[in-house]
Amino acid sequence: MTTTANNPPASGEAGAPLGVRGGVWNHHHVLDLDDFALPEIEMVLNLADRMREVLDRRIARVPALRGYTIVNLFYEPSTRTRASFELAGKVLGADVISVNSTTSSVVKGESLIDTVRTLRAMRADAIVMRHSLSGAPYLAAEHTDASIINAGDGAHAHPTQALLDLYTIRSRIGDLRGKRVVMVGDIAHSRVARSDMWGLTALGAEVVVCGPPTLLPRGLKASDRPAHAESALPPVTIETDIDRAIEGADVVMALRLQSERQQGGLLPSLREYSRLYQVTAERLSRAKPNHLLMHPGPKNEGVEIAASVAAGRHSIIEEQVTNGVAVRMALLYLLSGGSGLSGDPTGEAR
Repeated sequence: MTTTANNPPASGEAGAPLGVRGGVWNHHHVLDLDDFALPEIEMVLNLADRMREVLDRRIARVPALRGYTIVNLFYEPSTRTRASFELAGKVLGADVISVNSTTSSVVKGESLIDTVRTLRAMRADAIVMRHSLSGAPYLAAEHTDASIINAGDGAHAHPTQALLDLYTIRSRIGDLRGKRVVMVGDIAHSRVARSDMWGLTALGAEVVVCGPPTLLPRGLKASDRPAHAESALPPVTIETDIDRAIEGADVVMALRLQSERQQGGLLPSLREYSRLYQVTAERLSRAKPNHLLMHPGPKNEGVEIAASVAAGRHSIIEEQVTNGVAVRMALLYLLSGGSGLSGDPTGEAR
């Protein structure tokens, strides 16, 4: 079973949802990690430990969210995130409904605002939302009192993926302070990279981003930002040479080329990109001997990552998927107010 150095006790602190250690939970929505304080991130990670215990049981079911309704509202295709939220809700006893935008009133011209208002009128307590436009979940949050969980908005943010990445790294190496975490690939179009930057730096990791200059977003260098935007992005190290970036890395994360969000002309060819930036065994030999290899998925094997290392002994990619369910269970429980149980959120109803 996956464990961390910090195992929460069964009873919570004053102000925290029952069964949770780490302080007061102040979020009604989860839109990104830029407004999460360190204790709030740690609260999610600590509670995810308890949820992993549930998933490891022979019968993985608890009634913590009985009577709570979750709607998956996905305007873009998804396998891992959508199935992960659906399983997370069902394990906790919630009612889970999935809405496919291609077969809903969206195709008849219904606006996002009308859609979320309609779902709330049907007594949806939480709406898990993926949208192609950056900022769409923020708009939804302004027009409903249901909890909005951002499951990816354009090239902006993917907070739950970042939290599961943090949990997976911490479960393997413990304290992240001073650890070198390298993200390689399409940084400019990766919502995962942006949210990971906030989460990793909050936990004290040294974050290195690496990719072709055309796939590095403007403003990463503090010197390139206007005075009013000095704190718009967390501090990271920028590297365009993959060999220098991976040198001494504790964690290497390959990122998918976001072909659906790219403009033409950013890369000469996929062959050229693979030659210069594919994560291979030879390049990983420059990392620390016990390094971890990650990928948020879906993978383009043979492009951003070699198939041999994706399935190699350093890879924890499948572990990320399993941990994603536990982390999303923790978030759903926290957003619900933790009122479904008294005492331990992973125990039996009382």
